[in-house]
Amino acid sequence: MAPFKRRIITSVADAGEISFDRFTAADIPRVARLASLSGSRGCDLTVGGIFLWQSYFRYRRAFVGDTMLLRGVNEDDVSMQAFSLPLGIMPLEQSVSLLRDYCDLTGSHLRFSAVPEERVDELRALGATSVIELTDWADYVYDATELASLTGKRFNKKRNHVNRFRADNPGFELCEMTSDMAPSLLDFMNRLPVDGSKPLMADYERRQVIDLLRDLPDFLQVMEGGVLTTPTDGIVAFTIGEIVGDTLHLHVEKMRHDIAGAGEAINMLFAALSTARHPQIRYINRQDDAGDPGLRRAKESYHPLYRLRKYNVIF
Repeated sequence: MAPFKRRIITSVADAGEISFDRFTAADIPRVARLASLSGSRGCDLTVGGIFLWQSYFRYRRAFVGDTMLLRGVNEDDVSMQAFSLPLGIMPLEQSVSLLRDYCDLTGSHLRFSAVPEERVDELRALGATSVIELTDWADYVYDATELASLTGKRFNKKRNHVNRFRADNPGFELCEMTSDMAPSLLDFMNRLPVDGSKPLMADYERRQVIDLLRDLPDFLQVMEGGVLTTPTDGIVAFTIGEIVGDTLHLHVEKMRHDIAGAGEAINMLFAALSTARHPQIRYINRQDDAGDPGLRRAKESYHPLYRLRKYNVIF
């Protein structure tokens, strides 16, 4: 194979002129539009995947025409700079060349983190020299119809939990999330007990969910949510998702664990509502387990179709 030759991309931008800045709420519609071009079912390059984790992974964005470059850190080593795959219409060859020039100017190596498995060969063809699997960061991808119905013997336990919730809570309701619910949802979050035994990432995620609820009108431009209530207890669970192509990405799912079956009920009812409203949904991405054994067991208990593997790719 002939060695890859880098191109000077003066028609798009000079590497020295690239400015990486923090995301703002005004970026949400633009990021959503670019995310629709990703061609991947991975959760990382979605509005929720970026905005909920932008502080943890130190995400900064640079818009070059109708393409977004995303700088952050390695998912498995936050001390090391890394980029996400660019989102937009710029050919990958051009964006990689631009980022290599940028890294040369800043004295760093070009690394991409959380690259979906189906995109790795494209980067190898452009000169990548190392590919390392992120074993704790694979996304769990499910058949949307299965989660919406829980039919079949392997879902017996899940159905039993949902049926218990139905029996214990006559008059329950799944409501569409609206902006005016933000104060009640914030109160619900603040009342949920904090499990001190969970990893630090769990506390970070909780704080980011609270921040999202404070800016709920901005996020509901591109996301949808469901709120599960009962006549006796009010809000007992809620969830927030984002549809990209044929995939519903579940970014947030919170419930009262003292209400039997609340978690299983919000999961099934929201999947059923979403697939009924959006027939193009074929898959549900419930994200990764970040190496947490408890999360891993919970996600495996819903029988994923497959795990979407991700990689660090180094040039």
